[in-house]
Amino acid sequence: MEAGECPIEALPENREKVWAWPNLVYTELFVIIATTIFLVVWAIIFKAPLEEPANVTWAPNPAKAPWYFLGLQEMLVYFDPWMAGVVLPGVIVVGLIAIPFIDTNPKGNGYYTFAERPLAITSFLFGWLVLWIYLIIVGTFLRGPNWTFYGPFEYWDFHKVVADYNVNLSEYVWIKILNVPMPKNLVLREIFGIIGTVAYLTVLPFLSLKTKIGKELYAKSGTIRYYIFVFLFIIMMSLPIKMVLRWLINLKYIVALPEWELNL
Repeated sequence: MEAGECPIEALPENREKVWAWPNLVYTELFVIIATTIFLVVWAIIFKAPLEEPANVTWAPNPAKAPWYFLGLQEMLVYFDPWMAGVVLPGVIVVGLIAIPFIDTNPKGNGYYTFAERPLAITSFLFGWLVLWIYLIIVGTFLRGPNWTFYGPFEYWDFHKVVADYNVNLSEYVWIKILNVPMPKNLVLREIFGIIGTVAYLTVLPFLSLKTKIGKELYAKSGTIRYYIFVFLFIIMMSLPIKMVLRWLINLKYIVALPEWELNL
C-alpha cells in the first residue's frame, strides 16, 4: 500500500472466487458444532457459580455486579453514580460510534492499516481497552472484600485495614496549602475546582489548536468535527486523569458540592 499498489487480495493471481455454498457454510457449521461441544463439556465439568437465593439480611463481600457491569462499578470508585453510570459511559459509547464520522480520512476502506488511520484506531483502542476492558479486569481480579485493591496473587483478607484518606481539592487548597479554614460559602469553597473544571472544558480545546497535531486535525476535519472530537476526547480523558489523581495524591473530588448533589 505504501508503494501505491493495490491490496494483496486485489492482485490478479488472488482474484479466484470461491462459492459460499458449500465452502463457507460447511466451515461455519463445523465451527458451530465444535463451539457447542466445547460449551457443553465446559458446563458439565465446571460448576456454574450459582449461590443460594438472595437473603435480605446478608450481603456478600465483595458484592460485585455481573462481569460486564464491573467497569461501571469500578468507575464508582472515582465518580458519583450519575457521572460513572450515565455521563462517562454515554460519552465513551458515543465517542466510539462517532470516530468514523469525525475522522473522514478515506484511506483504510476495505483493508486494515494503522499507518494511514492512526487517530481513529488509537482513539478506539484506548476507549475500548483502557476505559472498559481494563476496568473490568481490575473489578474482576483485583478488587476484593470491601472493594479493596489486591495484587494478582495476594490473599483476600477480610480484615485487611487500608490507610486510605481521600480528600477533596478544596481541602488541599484551603487547609493544606493556604493553611486557613474552609469558607462557609459553597461557591467560594469550591472556586478552585470550578475554575479548573471550566478551564479544562473550555480553554483546553482552544489551546489544542496551538499544537501541530491540533492544527493538522483542524485543517482536515473542519471546525465542527474538530470541536466535537476535542470535547469527546477531554470528557473521555477525565476518567484516567481522575484515576491517576486518586492513586498519586488520594484526591476524591475536584468539585465537592454534596449540598447540591454535584460532585466531580
